[in-house]
Amino acid sequence: MGPFAELVLNAVVSGVLLGGFYAAVALGVAIAFGMLDIPNLSHPAFVMLGAFATYQMNLWLGLDPILAGVLMVPPFFLLGMGLYAIFDLCFERRGKNPLAGLAFFFGVMFIIEVLLVLIFGADYRSVDAVYIGPDLQLGAIDLPTRMLVPFGVSLAMIGGLAVYLRHSFVGRAILAVSQDSLALRLMSVSPYRTKLVAFGLAIASAAIAGALLIVIEPVEPSLGRDFIGRTFAVVVLGGMGGIWGMLIASLLLGVAESLTSTLYDPSLAPAIAFGFLLPALALRARLRVGVFGR
Repeated sequence: MGPFAELVLNAVVSGVLLGGFYAAVALGVAIAFGMLDIPNLSHPAFVMLGAFATYQMNLWLGLDPILAGVLMVPPFFLLGMGLYAIFDLCFERRGKNPLAGLAFFFGVMFIIEVLLVLIFGADYRSVDAVYIGPDLQLGAIDLPTRMLVPFGVSLAMIGGLAVYLRHSFVGRAILAVSQDSLALRLMSVSPYRTKLVAFGLAIASAAIAGALLIVIEPVEPSLGRDFIGRTFAVVVLGGMGGIWGMLIASLLLGVAESLTSTLYDPSLAPAIAFGFLLPALALRARLRVGVFGR
């Protein structure tokens, strides 16, 4: 295998690992925006909140970052339920278009970012773990463990949530709530409570995604803005709520960004998400579904 082939192969592998992390970040958006039609623009800010909570628990208690992220799931779930209750009271009960909530979620994002700056400052923060630093060598392929571990955790989280949505009563109610609320009421299921649980799950996923982010790279409060375009792009491309479609779209985006950074110019990589988003919106308008179906 020549040097160029090795370079491309390593770029593809790195892109797959990166895409797995993107899927963890986009999972909450797939639930909120794709399934509930709630444009939660603030989701990346909750990812940053999860990252800094992980940093604090790692610093004070010496907890493994992934374990710290898992322990933050219950409080984030309750936080998500509270946020949806406010959103429902201010917008959905008044019959306003969900897009009117964009200003609300932008304000939430701004508040979280300002609070993080006030508490932690604008400096980058990082964590310590045994799997941060060393690389695994598989022939000509380099597998950085700081990317490999988050990739595995992301797949486990997505797989577990997909099984829950498909095989539990509450999960099936979540899948149905944005499509036929009347049918849920006829089955004596409250759409409000269903959305309350679903939005709680969406924000809870941000706790683990934040832990994965700070394992991959040091973070600072405004870093979440970099993921807004990426997350919405992969959710639209993946079919607006399709979990597996979102995962495939995330992997494609990660590979595309990695190849662009390796073979061309790293500064062009952030624009790749919008290169994905525009064709996806065009296809969605024509086919009325995501590229991978809803």
